[in-house]
Amino acid sequence: NGNKYLSWAFMEAANFALRFCPEAKRFYDRKKNQTNRIVALKSVAHKLARACYYILRDQQPFDVKRCFV
Repeated sequence: NGNKYLSWAFMEAANFALRFCPEAKRFYDRKKNQTNRIVALKSVAHKLARACYYILRDQQPFDVKRCFV
């Protein structure tokens, strides 16, 4: 099942983003205050997955300001 591996890859990307992207960390901290750390991490992964979709669909470069609003 490829879906399982894709979700794992986005969770890994979310962990990486939390370490090196201040905007992602700010979004994560805001979500974590509302829920818990797992839900917050999955929210970051979901944001990255949606960004990938729009990058591929529209052939536009990644814009971190639009991703983590």
